[in-house]
Amino acid sequence: MPLTALDPNTALIVVDLQKGLAGVAPTFGEVVTRARLLADAFRSRHLPVVLVTVDGMAPGRTEQPSRHTGAFPPGFADVVAELDPQPGDIRVTKRTWGAFATTDLERRLKDLGVTQVVVAGVATGTGVEATARQAYEAGFNVTLATDAMTDPRAGAHDHSLANVFPRLGETGTTDDILTLLEGRA
Repeated sequence: MPLTALDPNTALIVVDLQKGLAGVAPTFGEVVTRARLLADAFRSRHLPVVLVTVDGMAPGRTEQPSRHTGAFPPGFADVVAELDPQPGDIRVTKRTWGAFATTDLERRLKDLGVTQVVVAGVATGTGVEATARQAYEAGFNVTLATDAMTDPRAGAHDHSLANVFPRLGETGTTDDILTLLEGRA
């Protein structure tokens, strides 16, 4: 369903826009630019901005091993400077695909009275999708900023946009979200 509304207390969740993943997809820089526009708009309205980074892997055996083994290099989980992280931003470090599993993000947002989340970042088919699924399952209204996300696998990005996200919430562009924010009193 196309984007129709933003709840009065909506949070922005920016997933994995960090130094260690910079350039993971050709449009990474464009996604950072759009996420920054969203973050600035949320901050100016005193709405929560959540900056999520990955700094580790979930334990367990998989058929397709991770490219990362052992510890991540120093600075890997640092948020890209272009997002202009602020002291008031909520910081979450995850070791799984989604930002809610094994973190206190759900409680922190609910303590702030948040009822809706806008999700952006990388990778569309893993970190963004897992975070959106977990947010939906936790009872949040979910909005996906479709042009503020990317995936190194174009097919995964397209699949999430066409088949998964419409079942989890509403989708809209950065401009759509900014227009709804600007329309608030």
